[in-house]
Amino acid sequence: MEKRDPGMKVMILCGGQGARLREETEYRPKPLVEVGGRPILWHIMKIYATHGFMEFVLCLGYRGTMIKEYFLNYETYNNDFTIHLGRKNIIAYDGAHDEQDYRITLVDTGQATMTGGRVLRAKRFICGDSFMVTYGDGLIDLDIGRLVAFHQSHGRLATITTVRPQSRFGVLNLKDDGQVAHFEEKPRLDGWVSAGYMVFNRGVFDYLDGDECVLEQAPLQRLAADGQLMSYRHEGFFFAMDTYRDYLEINQLWQGGRPPWKVWS
Repeated sequence: MEKRDPGMKVMILCGGQGARLREETEYRPKPLVEVGGRPILWHIMKIYATHGFMEFVLCLGYRGTMIKEYFLNYETYNNDFTIHLGRKNIIAYDGAHDEQDYRITLVDTGQATMTGGRVLRAKRFICGDSFMVTYGDGLIDLDIGRLVAFHQSHGRLATITTVRPQSRFGVLNLKDDGQVAHFEEKPRLDGWVSAGYMVFNRGVFDYLDGDECVLEQAPLQRLAADGQLMSYRHEGFFFAMDTYRDYLEINQLWQGGRPPWKVWS
């Protein structure tokens, strides 16, 4: 496990409405949808923190005040405490949770702002030469330190983690007469798709141009055309919670006792 520049900021896009997961997102933002009793956002932050990256910038939008309230109340939710009622209003916490050194900046990036616009709106909170960006719904067993080291080694402006997609269906190899020669349940497919978990240099901000900017469209297309976009191929686990079916499946993985993305002890 490699570690590089633990002060590097991790920007997490938390502003979308999660329309395809409406059963869970009708009354709360998608990053607060729970996996194993904790928001999926908590799991994503634990992945980064395990590799030494604990400075976060959360780009809020849809029901962003709920995410603010979650962190404002984090100490009382995750510690035993004694409270002295009255004018003094003193709270004494007993014990310590494992997220002691997290530094979290919560940024209102607008209700209707697109992904690239959210990154641009949070620019003022990025002080270093490089930073990371991911979405608030994807879990992975990625070694973040190795990803950052790879990004720093090639000198381009952007790196995006890619994975082989998994079929939602069983795949059959058929003979001419219809006999099934081979069956494989939900195999990995050829080709590579984005898993998010990106590393950017500050020069990427020059490719973003306002609230309507969709990161996954013109900016990444232009970066690729300019030879400034590299891929980091991840052969391990990745799962994006996009639908209610995904929500049920990822919770089943957690309940199984050995969730692949749980890289912390």
